[in-house]
Amino acid sequence: MSAPLTAPPRAPWRVRLHTVIFGHETTAGKAFDVALLVAIVASVGAVMADSVPSLRSTWGTPLRIAEWTFTLLFSIEYVLRLACAERPTRYATSFFGLIDLAALLPTYLSLVAPGSQYLIVIRGLRVLRVFRILALAEYVGEAEFLVRALRDSRRKIAIFMATVATLTVMLGTLMYLIEGARSGFTSIPTSIYWTIVTITTVGYGDITPQTPFGQSLAAVIMLLGYAIVAIPTGIVTAELGRGRQRRVDCPRCPTSQHALDAAFCRRCGEALAADPPGARDPSTTPARPA
Repeated sequence: MSAPLTAPPRAPWRVRLHTVIFGHETTAGKAFDVALLVAIVASVGAVMADSVPSLRSTWGTPLRIAEWTFTLLFSIEYVLRLACAERPTRYATSFFGLIDLAALLPTYLSLVAPGSQYLIVIRGLRVLRVFRILALAEYVGEAEFLVRALRDSRRKIAIFMATVATLTVMLGTLMYLIEGARSGFTSIPTSIYWTIVTITTVGYGDITPQTPFGQSLAAVIMLLGYAIVAIPTGIVTAELGRGRQRRVDCPRCPTSQHALDAAFCRRCGEALAADPPGARDPSTTPARPA
């Protein structure tokens, strides 16, 4: 039987480069990440300044040069990341890999589609690396806890949004029949737009009901808007509270939700695992020393 194939060892320069670019434990790695963040913030600031007419008329050329300079630097950085990554394809298709690539494209696209360079603000997503640089990795657990609560409540929120959409269409149609074109409700879609603006308590004021019946209905929609805003908040809050329970199955009965400090099943009294895989609440994980 032939020996299993093993990946050839990487060149020393790739290992050192990987330590600097992808690592954050060494002084060089931290310095690289901090410099990268400064460059990201500066590049986004340059694009934002270029969108201001008064600044563009005075500093247009320097801002454009700065934009291309940052883009070339980020392009070199992206190529180096591919060169030193253990699995280049895996990095290229990862979240940060796709963000790194997307942050480069707007400037190059501006050569054929003027104005697309303002999409460079996508680079702001790369600032997420601050969690790694500032040794705030424990906050990632809190973010995952919140994302899990949102994911668990997605079906309830989807049903709620479908109900709100149906209600919005009905109220918008009713307002169209009551007010009509003379009050600015020229069509059912326009009336639905007014209903959305009103029910979300935005209230642009570009269209307003003029009849007493229409104003009464508008008042009901305004009050309804406050209730609608509160419902999804309550749904997510309930999921957050439920998420602080241990997601561990009882070995005897199908009960799967228990208090964090529970040692026995709340239904049948069976002993629970002391620390089952994935049961630890991320918010209770002690912070690692800096």
